[in-house]
Amino acid sequence: MTTSTHARDKVALVTGGASGIGRATAEAFAARGIAVAVADLDVAGGEETVALVHKLGGRGIFIRTDVSSSVSVHTMVERTIAEYGRLDIAFNNAGIEGESGSVLDCSEANWDRVLTVNLKSVWLCMKHEIPHMLHAGGAIVNCASIAGLVGFRNLPAYVASKHGIIGLTRAASLELARSNIRVNAVCPGVIQTPMIDRATHGDPAQRAGYAAAEPVGRLGGAFEVADAVVWLCSPNASFVTGIALPVDGGWVAQ
Repeated sequence: MTTSTHARDKVALVTGGASGIGRATAEAFAARGIAVAVADLDVAGGEETVALVHKLGGRGIFIRTDVSSSVSVHTMVERTIAEYGRLDIAFNNAGIEGESGSVLDCSEANWDRVLTVNLKSVWLCMKHEIPHMLHAGGAIVNCASIAGLVGFRNLPAYVASKHGIIGLTRAASLELARSNIRVNAVCPGVIQTPMIDRATHGDPAQRAGYAAAEPVGRLGGAFEVADAVVWLCSPNASFVTGIALPVDGGWVAQ
């Protein structure tokens, strides 16, 4: 999507926008003249993202949001509409990795938390976003993962939640295909973000191990996922809906 008068009329909502892929995507939208509503629980990080949007000459607001709460998600969308008067694009990106452990070791509390934050939140977001897109159309991208396409040991709740996002995306895409609303999922591989920092505990050797496991031999950049999201939301992808697009350096190909 190139910067144009048409693009400058658009409004995007990005959850989990305080860091990582969410932040990079908010910046990518702003660089193309699209106004951005950045939502996150992390106030400092969210406000920093908005500052970066403004630095790019873009329009942006921060909305503190708990994506696991229907009331909070409703408020997020209504504040976006109140500020900009419309909603054209949504990147439902917020998520957590949860605790590591086997299916037997996974606690009920961890299961419930991960499925709520990762999967229920995407349903809640779409439930409140879609009504504002029915008149003029729109594009929604949900952030899944390569863990939504293949299995991983010791992350049962996370893997289940990401598979669920892809299923929900496909169902929504079919429901909305005749309403000029496209719904897709993006499936990042191992990306250099705060999440991978937590997973490796800041250990360079563990990070190097993740990089070596990628067929391309390196970690992905958040901007590389952001560019894929922007494409999926652009007119260039006008005939694309219901897909789960890997941005993974070849991980699932192996």
